[in-house]
Amino acid sequence: MILVGAVLVIGATGLYLSANEGNPGGDWKTTELTPVDGDTSFTIDTLEKPVLVESFAVWCTTCTRQQQEIKQLLTETNVSVVSLDVDPNEEPALVRDHIEEHGFGWRYAIAPSAMTQQMVADYGTSITNPPSAPAVLVCENSTRRLPNGVKPASKLQDEINAGC
Repeated sequence: MILVGAVLVIGATGLYLSANEGNPGGDWKTTELTPVDGDTSFTIDTLEKPVLVESFAVWCTTCTRQQQEIKQLLTETNVSVVSLDVDPNEEPALVRDHIEEHGFGWRYAIAPSAMTQQMVADYGTSITNPPSAPAVLVCENSTRRLPNGVKPASKLQDEINAGC
């Protein structure tokens, strides 16, 4: 079974949920992730806050458009970014090719199944729908799902400034 994934962003309703709601399986932010570039493993909760977490798939053109906006954002601000492929069977080489083809330079990882399940418990199944451009903003003590859809760099900056 392949989960086509998303990391953090729910429905077009603009609904914001706490990352701790309805998560009996654990905290996805403490899951150890291995970057596809082979760099040192990390967890979301140990990165400098705020952290923008977005889910994607290498085949998803909407995801690539969102990542181009993230690339623009990173020319203007110093936010931590993690792009998660929530298909635990994804080939790291395909993700590396995607990164190189588009010149993206932040952390990319493939989410383990348990992490994806924890995110679904927190945010619902739409978190695993890359074409909806799901994203979550992680702050020191809370998280906030951002509205679905490609968010321009300026909107991402507004969301970061608003905090969690």
